Amino acid sequence: MARLRRKACIALFLFSLFIFGTMMGLRTLKPSDGFSDLAPGLELLPMIGGKMDRRSVSRDTTVSPGQAQPAGSNTKAVLSNSGPEGTIFYDVHIFYYVWYGSQHMDGKYIHWDHILVPHWDPKIASSYPRGRHMPPEDIGASFYPELNPYSSRDPDVLESHMEQIGASAAGVLVLSWYPPGLADDNGEPAEDLVPAVLDAAYRHNLKVAFHIQPYRGRSDQSVHDNIKYIIDRYGDHGAFYKFTTSTGKSLPLFYIYDSYLTPPESWSEFLSTTGSHSVRGSDYDSIFIALIVEERHKHDILAGGFDGMYTYFASNGFSFGSSHQNWKAIKAFCDGNNLIFIPSVGPGYIDTSIRPWNNHNTRNRVNGRYYETALQAAMNARPEIVTITSFNEWHEGTQIERAVPKKTVTRVYLDYQPHGPDHYLELTRHWAEQFNKEKEQYALERQRLPLEFCI
Repeated sequence: MARLRRKACIALFLFSLFIFGTMMGLRTLKPSDGFSDLAPGLELLPMIGGKMDRRSVSRDTTVSPGQAQPAGSNTKAVLSNSGPEGTIFYDVHIFYYVWYGSQHMDGKYIHWDHILVPHWDPKIASSYPRGRHMPPEDIGASFYPELNPYSSRDPDVLESHMEQIGASAAGVLVLSWYPPGLADDNGEPAEDLVPAVLDAAYRHNLKVAFHIQPYRGRSDQSVHDNIKYIIDRYGDHGAFYKFTTSTGKSLPLFYIYDSYLTPPESWSEFLSTTGSHSVRGSDYDSIFIALIVEERHKHDILAGGFDGMYTYFASNGFSFGSSHQNWKAIKAFCDGNNLIFIPSVGPGYIDTSIRPWNNHNTRNRVNGRYYETALQAAMNARPEIVTITSFNEWHEGTQIERAVPKKTVTRVYLDYQPHGPDHYLELTRHWAEQFNKEKEQYALERQRLPLEFCI
């Protein structure tokens, strides 16, 4: 019996050595050799608690804009690809906003002229100024963009943004989305910009996921209709982001902001297999990621039928979900319930240009150290995906887009000095590369587990 066991262990060791050698050989090939950088072992996703794990990695496509990937194609699931700005990673997602307008392009400034939001307590509100900003010298942000107060409709701006995102190595931009004709309280409808964003992303080998915002009247039924609209309209585009699941399905992924505003029993009508208007198993089945703010939300997210949760906020300690110290526990909960945990990291936080009473949530960038601390905390939780808050949410000072020093008669803007405008793009690339190296190491560790158990 001992001899048979010893032979089985030797055979298992030799097989593992063969697999390891083969994968290391594949990793030495360049993209021009016809292969992308595969993370070893990630195509072998486990069963958890008797359920098929929905967690997955992105599917790379080689189709043209607006063209569907052929059914049954044998494209490999990859985590990275080579773009014009270098290698990009599809497990690094970055939140992106198209709500800006300029005098030159739109006939007026949009969002740069953001109002000063009053505090909800009238007594506190009375102590702070009211009104709105007056661009271009006075904008609703504490930093000043290198591109000046731009329009999201400017093709040159869009191209610059894609170049910057590619330079950061983030492979998926998560587009803030409102249904046609709707917008946030300070903006105007911008759904018609989606095709231009998809086309620009495609030119840089980037992918686009959708961040469904909490518009007036949003419900589980309206989101169901939104998902059908987005997939029908954009699902065949070469830049439309999808996951490849452990069952081989290629599914879209949607982030649902402020998902807690709708009760879990309503979400379950949409997201559970037995719901009255379920998308599960249909042509509109997708990966749905909810926002966790309070600790209790993790149970609501599970009950609602979501596939995972993200934290969004860049201010450490602002909420349970955004507190770095809680990420390992949230990840353990997700692992135990077949959910994806996606922590969100940011370079800092300051929104006092639009919420002058909110100083207590400001987080100083400390020349990039705050960002690196957040990134390290995210990596310590061993997630499959990390989100960056944000590329260009200027109002809350979470942007990594290029910013420049600016001084006017009435204001002195913050900047990235002593570093240059690209500082946070460069930091993001460094950590994206480190994140993927560590993921490869985790995969190798998982491969060694059967052999160590045997010995």
